[in-house]
Amino acid sequence: MKSGQMTALAGIKVLDLSRILAGPSATQLLGDLGADVVKVEKPDEGDDTRKWGPPYVRGKSGEETEESAYYLAANRNKRSIAIDIGSAAGRQLVHQLIAHADVLVENYKVGGLARYGLAYEQIRDRYPRLVYCSVTGFGQTGPYASRPGYDFLIQGMGGIMSLTGVPDGEPMKAGVGIADVMTGMYAAVGILAALQHRERTGKGQHIDISLLDTQISWLVNAGTNYLADRQLPARLGNGHPNIVPYQVFSTADAPMILAVGNDAQFGRFCDVAGINELASDERFATNSMRIRNRAALCELVDNTLRTRHRATWLQQLEAVGVPCGPVNNLEDVFADPHVKARGAELHMPCEWAMDGELRLLANPLRMSATPPSYRRPPPRLNEHAAEVLTDWLGTNQSLQETPCTT
Repeated sequence: MKSGQMTALAGIKVLDLSRILAGPSATQLLGDLGADVVKVEKPDEGDDTRKWGPPYVRGKSGEETEESAYYLAANRNKRSIAIDIGSAAGRQLVHQLIAHADVLVENYKVGGLARYGLAYEQIRDRYPRLVYCSVTGFGQTGPYASRPGYDFLIQGMGGIMSLTGVPDGEPMKAGVGIADVMTGMYAAVGILAALQHRERTGKGQHIDISLLDTQISWLVNAGTNYLADRQLPARLGNGHPNIVPYQVFSTADAPMILAVGNDAQFGRFCDVAGINELASDERFATNSMRIRNRAALCELVDNTLRTRHRATWLQQLEAVGVPCGPVNNLEDVFADPHVKARGAELHMPCEWAMDGELRLLANPLRMSATPPSYRRPPPRLNEHAAEVLTDWLGTNQSLQETPCTT
C-alpha cells in the first residue's frame, strides 16, 4: 500500500471474540481492509489454533514459538488482549470495549455468551449501533442449533463430500477448511452490508451465520441441478457434471487439466490433437451429446493426450484458445511467474520471528483507491493489552490492574 493511501474501513473498530478459522478469517479480512481489530483471547490458552502444529513459527534463537502456521493463516492485522470473561472484572472490561466497538464477532455455541450477559439480546438496547455477528455450526434456530460445528462434519452434512472423490471411492472432503473459510467470507460481506445499513439508519443489527447454511449455499450449480430434476449426482472425480471434456487427463509425462467450455473450443482441441473426426461425430458434436457419451469420449481423449508431453500440449492448446493448465503442487504454485507477479506470497516484518519476517498468503483483493494493507503480523497472546486499553479506553492502567489474567 502506498504511503498516505486510505483503507476502506479506516476508523472501524472490531471486537473479535472468535477463534479457530471461520470467525478469525472474517475479522482478518476486515483488518486487511483497514479495520482496527482487537482479538479477545482466553488467558494462558488463547486461540485454540495457536497449538495446531507443527509447523510452528521459529523465534529469533531458532526455537519453536507457541504460534503455529495454522494460527498465522487467519490472524494478521489484529491486536491481542487476554481477558477472563468468566470474572466480573473481565466482563466489565469487555463491556467497556464494546462501548467503543462498531462490530462484535463471536463464535460461541448458541447461548454460550448468555451466561456472561453478552448475548445479542442482552446488550442490543445498551449498544444500539453495534453490528453483532454470531458464527455457529448450525445457526441460532432449528433443531441442530445447540450442536457444535466443525468444518469436516459440515462438509459431510452439507453435501459437498457426496460430490467430491472418484466414482468408486469414498466421499472426500476438500483439502482445506473450505466450509469455515466461506463462512468467514459471507460473515465479512454481511458485516459490511450491516455497516452500510447503519450508515443510513443509525441502527446496528444481529447477523446469524452458520457453517451449514453457508456450505449449502456454495453447492452452486450442483445444488441447483439437483433442485431442478431431483436426481442425485454421482461423484465424477475431477469431471464436471455439465461440461465435457473438463477434467484431469494424463499426458506422456505429467497430468494436465483440459477444460473445454463450448463446442468451438472442442473443435479447436480436436484440430490440434489430430482427431477432427470426433468434432463431427454425432456422439460428440455438441456438449449435451458429449455429456451423454462422457465415458467413450474421455477414453478417446485420454489415449490421445498420452501421445505428447504436457508442455507441448499446453503450448499448442493455449495458442488456439483452448483452456488448459498443469496440476501444480504448492512448490509449483509459489514458483509460478504469474503468481509471483501478483504478489500472492506476502512477507510481513515480524520482530519475534527467526528471519525477522513471516511468510503469509496475501489478500487477493486489488483495489485502486483503498487496497488491503498489512500493518500488523499475527499477534502473540496478550501482546497488545496495554496498547488496546490506551487506544480504545484512554486508560493508563497497568496489566496488573486489568482483568487480563485469571
